[in-house]
Amino acid sequence: MTRTTPLGRVITLILTVLIALWSAVPIAWMILTAFKPQGAIRTNQTVLLFAPTMDNFHNLFFGGNKVGSFLVNSVITAGVSTLIAVVLGCLAGYGMAHWRSRFKSNVAFWVISTRMAPIAAVIVPLFVMFRTAGLVNTLPGLILAYLSFNLPFAIWMMSAFFEQVPKSIEEAALVDGCNKIQAFRSIALPVAMPGVVTTAVLCLVFAWNDYAFSSALGGPGSSTMPMAAGALVTQSGVDWGLLCALGVVVAVPMLFAGLAVRRHLVTGLSLGAVTGE
Repeated sequence: MTRTTPLGRVITLILTVLIALWSAVPIAWMILTAFKPQGAIRTNQTVLLFAPTMDNFHNLFFGGNKVGSFLVNSVITAGVSTLIAVVLGCLAGYGMAHWRSRFKSNVAFWVISTRMAPIAAVIVPLFVMFRTAGLVNTLPGLILAYLSFNLPFAIWMMSAFFEQVPKSIEEAALVDGCNKIQAFRSIALPVAMPGVVTTAVLCLVFAWNDYAFSSALGGPGSSTMPMAAGALVTQSGVDWGLLCALGVVVAVPMLFAGLAVRRHLVTGLSLGAVTGE
């Protein structure tokens, strides 16, 4: 085991603090600006002491920006796509983890390779197919678009987590009279629950923060919260109060979701691995 020198510990501490500040300061500034009055925002001076106000949030939702409908669309598309991806990913991942074939590693790589393609490379083919099917500017269309990226990722992740479940536990359940479905529901799924939570959070974050699919396949009736940010940037200028308030609305739910499941998230990320035989 290599011992860390005092100088190494100091350098590690400094780097940790710098990285933490690099990540936290923009978020803190966004939150502060969201609660600032317009007078404190439209000034050349840095204002840190001010009377907090909810005017920016009130104008965001009730000022004719239609952000409320954008929020509903984001909740529906991100929630439904994540739920479907996790359910199908658990079923397919469990089957792949128990599949014994010399082609298993090739199939596993093919599944995850569909997730490796950049979004820009698939936007045009998806748009053509969705336009033909009448799915452009619809919530089901966005849900399918998110599934096209989240489902391969969920299958690959859950296959890795189910590989970690001891086979002896499932075999004991089968000896006791359980069938395969009961063994999956009562034994494998609870043991792999950290992986389920990790997969769900990562899929939810992707769908919630997506801008590319929403801008290309969405429209007035299916715009999501990231699209609202673009709508606030106009030729007349940028209302930083509204924009920062929108940023808080977009970021805070994911922040609380991560904090709520952080124990499962850390455990899941430490257990997952690329499967292959």
